[in-house]
Amino acid sequence: MRVTANEALQRLRDGNARFVSGSYRSEPLRSQARRQELVAEQAPFAVILGCADSRVPVEIVFDQGLGDLFVIRVAGNIVAPSLIGSVEFAAERFGTRLVVVLGHTHCGAIYATLAALQKPESTRSQNINSIVERVRPAVEGLMLTELRDDPVALAEQAVRANIRASANQLRHGSAVVEQLILHDGLQVVGAEYSLETGRVEFFEGLS
Repeated sequence: MRVTANEALQRLRDGNARFVSGSYRSEPLRSQARRQELVAEQAPFAVILGCADSRVPVEIVFDQGLGDLFVIRVAGNIVAPSLIGSVEFAAERFGTRLVVVLGHTHCGAIYATLAALQKPESTRSQNINSIVERVRPAVEGLMLTELRDDPVALAEQAVRANIRASANQLRHGSAVVEQLILHDGLQVVGAEYSLETGRVEFFEGLS
């Protein structure tokens, strides 16, 4: 039976609550028997587009096991064509109906982008610059506000602005995703993981 977006969201919330409290349940879901169950097929109940940061291991943060989550990780949880294609694949192939863009506090990609906006002459490799340039549109407007004088608040708001932008790009950057949202119950939501507390706050795109 297909897991609805709302059911999937509740599973993630419950799993994160277990992670925060230290009462894990997913060890049996990493067993040899579970591995054998997944050899022929998979049915992940959620897609997570998250940051590649080593401090945000998605399955652990949500206390999930093998086969539960279709995880896409890239610095800055940015959206590019290959990443949209990965989301399309999971949504169409497995019937997954929840997509979460998961950012986090103290994100290095956000700091790099803010540094580039403040000192455009700073040198970076073309590959790193490709990440910065995808984050830039979401955060550069913040530099025109009073936040530019408060580096801590600026970074906090930039993280959230980038999450919102990535979620919006997923919703509208693919005809496949748009149709699934309109006609088949797909939801794309944004969330932020706190490195300090371990909590995930879902704050964008909730129905």
